Amino acid sequence: MKVGCIGLGDIAQKAYLPVLGVQPGVELHLQTRTPATLARVADGLHLPAGQRHEDLDSLLAQDLDAAFVHAPTGAHPEIVTRLLEAGVATYVDKPLAYRLADSERLVALAEQRNVSLAVGFNRRHAPGYAQCADHPRELILMQKNRIGLPEEPRAMILDDFIHVVDTLRFLAPGPIDDVTVRARVVDGLLHHVVLQLAGDGFTALGVMNRLSGSAEEILEVSGQDTKRQVLNLADVVDHKGQPSVRRRGDWVPVARQRGIEQAVLSFLDAVRAGKVLSARDALATHELCERVVRAVQERTA
Repeated sequence: MKVGCIGLGDIAQKAYLPVLGVQPGVELHLQTRTPATLARVADGLHLPAGQRHEDLDSLLAQDLDAAFVHAPTGAHPEIVTRLLEAGVATYVDKPLAYRLADSERLVALAEQRNVSLAVGFNRRHAPGYAQCADHPRELILMQKNRIGLPEEPRAMILDDFIHVVDTLRFLAPGPIDDVTVRARVVDGLLHHVVLQLAGDGFTALGVMNRLSGSAEEILEVSGQDTKRQVLNLADVVDHKGQPSVRRRGDWVPVARQRGIEQAVLSFLDAVRAGKVLSARDALATHELCERVVRAVQERTA
């Protein structure tokens, strides 16, 4: 199987290539416009010259079976369009695009061409979060906070808060019939945002504070007088009377802890099996993010 990796930034190097680079039966091809980075990363993986590419035309000429897109978000629409038009099963980092119209077009194109398109919502595969889907979920609370990083609203919501939005959708135990957004914007920069989703018998709250004083990610699901808490995607704490803690194993790779390894393997398995993956559900997350962006913009108009 020939698999391309487009974009060799931190996320590709730290999380995806350590998984892709050791898969049996995978002929890995790398593409970036930065020659020094291409040489360094490819040397580390012991890839021959024929598997190193400085432009997308060269990569597409390899008759790829699948591709992983880790280029900057602004480049996603053009790159993903070319991959889908070439019939290449495509996995792309979230978001598909900054503009909902572009995301809708890409999903429609994948369906027209009958080509797999998957979006990297790795938290759905993270062991701690997947275990929360088996717990009572009358109340869901997710916080993903940062230090000193207020940002332009659309970029912050689509590049980062989208993980919170998708996790709430993933864990919601029923249809969502109410959406409420609160936010603080100062001088055009989004300091914090709060999203409330509600449905029959449940409420889900997503919080991101970019001036939190701490970089942290906390997920809690509770119901029927019990609570499960996941701290920084690692430790799982069950509360039913006396708390019990299950800590991440010392040798568990970061990519597995964060669900990236599982997402990659699931995508590759689908490609091998000839199963076409749909990005329709991922598009629903993008649609909800667009509602958040517009609500923030209305509050600051």
